[in-house]
Amino acid sequence: MSRNANVKISRDTRDMTHGNPYSLILAFALPIFLSQVFQQLYNTADAFIVGKHLGTEAFAAVSSSGTLIFLMVSFFTGGAMGAGVVISRYFGAGDRDKVSRAIHTALALGIVCSGILTFVGVIFTPQLLTWMKTDPDVMPEAVEYFRFYFLGSFAMVMYNICKGIMNAVGDSRRPLYYLIFSSLINIALDWLFIDGFEWGVWSAAAATVISQFASLVLCMIHLLRPGQVFSVSLRRIRFHGDMLREIVRYGLPSGVQNSVIALANVIVQTNINSFGKLATSAYGAHSKIEGFAFLPITSFNMAITTFISQNLGAGKHERAKIGARFGIIAAVVLAELVGIVYYRFAPQFVGFFDNTAKVVEYGTLQARTASLFYFLLAFSHSVAAVCRGAGKAFVPMLVMLSVWCVFRIAYITVVMHFYDSIVHIYRAYPITWAISSVIYLVYYLKSDWIHGFDEKMTKEKI
Repeated sequence: MSRNANVKISRDTRDMTHGNPYSLILAFALPIFLSQVFQQLYNTADAFIVGKHLGTEAFAAVSSSGTLIFLMVSFFTGGAMGAGVVISRYFGAGDRDKVSRAIHTALALGIVCSGILTFVGVIFTPQLLTWMKTDPDVMPEAVEYFRFYFLGSFAMVMYNICKGIMNAVGDSRRPLYYLIFSSLINIALDWLFIDGFEWGVWSAAAATVISQFASLVLCMIHLLRPGQVFSVSLRRIRFHGDMLREIVRYGLPSGVQNSVIALANVIVQTNINSFGKLATSAYGAHSKIEGFAFLPITSFNMAITTFISQNLGAGKHERAKIGARFGIIAAVVLAELVGIVYYRFAPQFVGFFDNTAKVVEYGTLQARTASLFYFLLAFSHSVAAVCRGAGKAFVPMLVMLSVWCVFRIAYITVVMHFYDSIVHIYRAYPITWAISSVIYLVYYLKSDWIHGFDEKMTKEKI
């Protein structure tokens, strides 16, 4: 398979172009699922420790603009997605030279992007929080928290790039091990800083940054191993023009897609913040809990994208179709099961973070407005993952921009003009999930997404 005899296919990689598609996808998705569980657990531990030890205002400060972090980070993680598609494609095609050049270009891009994110995040945090109508009572702590968080942008961005590299060559186990390790560090530091040293809310962000650096160090130790298909040489980290163009081609639409979703969520949270800090706290608790509903979506989406990219790179179209169907069904079923559990136990889940009666009331209302429609959320994200894996990243960008951003914002703006009720904000989510799912279903069934790479590969040969 390899064009380079001196490069080994490590047991840490997984060639997904051979073997049973179902078992391969499950074996790839399970470690990602577990890593996402640990990710959510330590994010939840952050919120729990802050809420219980520093009070409702501190929890509201952390929750006031969780969507702000997603907005700032999501564009750059789109670049990681683009790099993953390019690496998977050439890994499946057996072109080790292009795999290596894509990896080193992705790392160079991550270094530049993390510098930009650090500068923008640290400098403009107060203005962004003001724009989002953050409650003045929690503004000082919110500024502290987010500035410390963005100081760790390098570790955050580079870890995602490294994780994307490993996933692209079929290794989803090592990112799990590294995340477990960093999760334990994060939780321990949270307790030490907040409960032990009695530091402020900023120390929760500092604990997160330190744990992310630990993950990055472990990733780089692994990637620096010589003689592997994924091997990194620090001296070779630079931009390769052809690889950069491909990464941007596939990553830019994904970055824009993530950003427009995040922008719409910022608008949503801005409207929720206008109802006061109790509504803000409820939204923060709901977001933490809802993160668990995303676990099967995220894990199977990453598996779908890698599976399809590798198989289309190898020219195995029917095999890619089989993997797409299985991944979509698995994500939809599991997400809905999570949604049903959340609907039933919403008051208990929200009360875990903040048992203030009004916070529980707001959080339960949001949960029971959206949770039974998680199957629509899963379907939309899954077909978007199929499109990315097939080199059709522009399609999900267009759908998300028009429906999850433009339509969602327009809906909230119009409805809130006539009805000053928070439930109408909550309804924006299932409504837009339903519209995008219909569009994605038509595209998935009617379009020729399966030949996304064929034309590009023909041009390269010419």
